[in-house]
Amino acid sequence: MTLLDMPKLIEAGIHPTQAKVFLEPLKAACELNHINTPRRLAAFIGQCAHESLGFVRLEENLRYTSAERIREIFRSAVPNLALAATLVRQPERLANKVYANRGGNGDEASGDGWRYRGRGLIGTTFRRNYAAAQAATGRPYVEHPELLATPSDAALAAAVYWRDNQCNTWADAWELDVITRLINKGMAGRMDRIARSEQALEAFS
Repeated sequence: MTLLDMPKLIEAGIHPTQAKVFLEPLKAACELNHINTPRRLAAFIGQCAHESLGFVRLEENLRYTSAERIREIFRSAVPNLALAATLVRQPERLANKVYANRGGNGDEASGDGWRYRGRGLIGTTFRRNYAAAQAATGRPYVEHPELLATPSDAALAAAVYWRDNQCNTWADAWELDVITRLINKGMAGRMDRIARSEQALEAFS
């Protein structure tokens, strides 16, 4: 009997609509990457659920509605409120500004910031990370970055990232904080990640 099925995914906190969409992609990706025990599945589902707002958001939302919030999130790239005000409700301009010349991206005019914005279940961002995901999966993410916003590729890329960063080992030890640091160095959303993972563990155990 498989650990991952519709009732258990729903019990883990995933809305039935999203569970139906993601069940088969998750099963395939998890099987391929040895995410195959209650702890491994629970930690993976919990982290992905936090990152994607319950498997709903597969693309970074950059449509900020206030200059203050833009400054708070992107302080180093947006040094003052006057500049931030020009980027309110301008997601493409914002991405090209704040992600320019980082992670293998070109300059602001290249459009790489927008092209390689955060996508997937574990938000892949920057050209370099799209290229790494491409090398690990054989999928053409550099040429077609939009693929990472589809359920099958979102699940595959997340599972490969999980495997390559030894998250299965940390999940076996239930070291959720270590896993969180590997996914988000700032530990953003720590308590939600733990809560989602623990709910999933109850479902899969």
